[in-house]
Amino acid sequence: MDIRSVTLFCDPDFATAQMADFFTAVRTPFPYPVQSTRLALPPFPDWWPTDGDPKQLAQKWQAAGASYISLGPVLLRHDAHWIEQIPALLAATDVLFATVEIADTQGQIDTARSQLAAKLIKTVSQILPNGFGNLYLTALANCPPGSPFFPVAYHQGGPAHFAIAVESADIALQAIQAAKTLAEARQNLVDAIETAVANILPIAQQIAAEHNIPFSGIDFSLAPFPTDDKSLGGALEALGVPRLGGAGSLFAAGFVTEAIARAKFPSCGFSGLMLPVLEDSVLARRAAEGVLTVQDLLSYSAVCGVGLDTIPLPGDVSEEALTAILLDVAMLASRLNKPLTARLMPLPGLNAGDPVTFDFPYFADSRVMNVVGSGVTGLLAQKTQLSINSISKK
Repeated sequence: MDIRSVTLFCDPDFATAQMADFFTAVRTPFPYPVQSTRLALPPFPDWWPTDGDPKQLAQKWQAAGASYISLGPVLLRHDAHWIEQIPALLAATDVLFATVEIADTQGQIDTARSQLAAKLIKTVSQILPNGFGNLYLTALANCPPGSPFFPVAYHQGGPAHFAIAVESADIALQAIQAAKTLAEARQNLVDAIETAVANILPIAQQIAAEHNIPFSGIDFSLAPFPTDDKSLGGALEALGVPRLGGAGSLFAAGFVTEAIARAKFPSCGFSGLMLPVLEDSVLARRAAEGVLTVQDLLSYSAVCGVGLDTIPLPGDVSEEALTAILLDVAMLASRLNKPLTARLMPLPGLNAGDPVTFDFPYFADSRVMNVVGSGVTGLLAQKTQLSINSISKK
């Protein structure tokens, strides 16, 4: 297991000297490697300076120790023109992340924002020839502030705090492989999570006290790394699903997420399953084989997960088809009252079934996934905002 990130949530005017001291302090004391130190800011339309230079701002925060910076989302309450600023922000540097809200935490779905987000995804796919720009962009549905994973991370404003995101698919795989029954597999995973938390929590609390920056929790989502020994897809298949995407996969996903919920720890963010296709070697293979589909991944989000993540799509996928996917994510998040995201990656020049290879250590080779249907038309293509009651509301 690794610590994927220690994420500092603060306002943009937070003292860089204090930020630098904090980031220096968190890099080495944990018994797990810390891959990155990250900065999450409030929604950028609320604070972006009129003469703001994204490259200079990024360099300032990098000099203070931030590996990556989340600029925060364009929320439904913001003017839509802010969405038009995002391509230039992302093109300026490779350390800035941005997001667009398509459904808020009050049950409002905005179909017009979904259309604008789809258009933005297409535009950002052209920033780099290989379509890699969409790694830094995601659509948010019912996502509150405070999650330490990127790109979703953003600060609500006010006093600074920090949270930890882990890369822990390997402990799920080991827990399941060591078990003889489902009950034992579940208990193994709960024990492994609580053991890891016991190793992390006292150190985080000590850092919080020493730097006067509160610790707000751990997002113990079982994030993978693209090798088979750190594959969440592999862990789900180890339960007895021959190939993820086949029948039984939904049960496996729900089973593992329920085990995470049983563990006792100060949780934040998603604390569920992460099924990013290009970041997981087994998921990437199943997608390449055509066994695992976009619709499958979305269905698993009903019992776990963060939504759709690093999904390789045809470069010529239409805005209407992207809008349809985003609307599905928004409705699922609103009806189930759970946070979901959509990080979709149209790849210029590639069609469904074409090989996908990136010179990037956090991505596995795969193939472009197919999008079923041509996209929304008729009433679904209208621009409106709807209030959606969750299933928990009577």
